[in-house]
Amino acid sequence: MSSLTIGKVAKQAGVGVETVRFYERQGVISQPSRRQLGYRQYPTETVAQIRFVKRAKELGFTLKEIKSLLSLRASSESSCSDVRRQAEAKITDVQQKISDLRKMENALRKLLTVCSGRGPVTACPILDAMEGRP
Repeated sequence: MSSLTIGKVAKQAGVGVETVRFYERQGVISQPSRRQLGYRQYPTETVAQIRFVKRAKELGFTLKEIKSLLSLRASSESSCSDVRRQAEAKITDVQQKISDLRKMENALRKLLTVCSGRGPVTACPILDAMEGRP
């Protein structure tokens, strides 16, 4: 079985060495075996795992959710419907975040309508509103 150093894993996966260590500490990837001098020896599959993690993060999954997805992938008891449910839950989460962001945008736009952009900062209606002053 072929093994890779942490630097080679990081380079092939397109992440930094500290990211590999972080994923290891978080339990997203398995602790590798070590050479006699203490250097980590990663199996080649680790590169694919880290790429999976990167892509899942790009889709908005948290590390906890990614660990769950990886567990589903590794389990012979799991089915595609289990993964689908997690993706559906993530869509719901994303839709809620979009709704929250729209509310923030609307609130900021309202603040902009009361601010001419002129005058001293001590009389700024945006800052006053953030402090709860009328």
